[in-house]
Amino acid sequence: MPKCQQAEWQVTQIFHFSLFTFHLKLTFHSFHPKEIEQLVKLKHNNKTTMKKTTLTLLLLIAAIAVQAQDIQVHYDFGRHIYPDEEPQRQKVTITLEQFKADKWGSWYYFVDVDLSRKFTEGAYTEISREFNLGKNSPFAAHIEYNGGLRRTNSFQQAGLIGASWRGHSADFSKTYSVQLMYKQYLKSYDDTRSYASLQLTGVWSTTFARKACTFCGFIDFWRGEKANGHGQLVMLAEPQFWYNFNTLPGMKDVNLSVGTEWEISHNFIYNTCNNRDTFINPTLALKWTF
Repeated sequence: MPKCQQAEWQVTQIFHFSLFTFHLKLTFHSFHPKEIEQLVKLKHNNKTTMKKTTLTLLLLIAAIAVQAQDIQVHYDFGRHIYPDEEPQRQKVTITLEQFKADKWGSWYYFVDVDLSRKFTEGAYTEISREFNLGKNSPFAAHIEYNGGLRRTNSFQQAGLIGASWRGHSADFSKTYSVQLMYKQYLKSYDDTRSYASLQLTGVWSTTFARKACTFCGFIDFWRGEKANGHGQLVMLAEPQFWYNFNTLPGMKDVNLSVGTEWEISHNFIYNTCNNRDTFINPTLALKWTF
């Protein structure tokens, strides 16, 4: 489910804060990229101007840090597309995510709450911390926890540690991140066991049409285990497309977006009905960015 916000953390890259944490894309509607770009160009004039620019950008970071959060509501069509394989799939998922940068790196978390007609089916969270590696380095150390609860049992918990590499286009309209992590699954309940894995994650975001549209998402590859203990490659991708209403005339402060997410997976969904192992589950979604 959604782990993707619109990635335009221009100011954090300048001061070597993390552009991305695991599955992170953030949007700040208060500042236009051209405004921040002009501030960045000032630093090349002279040392005095650079000091003033640094102070200004630090103040901007402090002012917008509390706004680095959003809430999303997704209506999931999966159970209608695969009525035999996914009859118990959630109808609605509510996602809350938040990001906070500091001088050492960044914190990020999200919580997905899955709802059916009668029950809260489950809640899943990922919490991560990144530490910048060097003053001008695009690399960061990454640690993370994954886990949650279902109505009938729990998600298998996992801890991850590794490194990330971040980058962006010259105008910051395109951002990207790659993470390579060691992943340790923990014995969480009966019929599970602790085992080691490796995970490769890619995250991207691009805005276009004068910031009216955003295409963002992530893709994960990791080693999972079958019920018989044999290893298998698992893939999960969640590309999102958003139309941002705050780009319309007279709607600058309306931080509402409407869009869709497509959960594309292989060996991710547990299916006992037949041999299908690849699924595409689209949603229709609303997002409000604070």
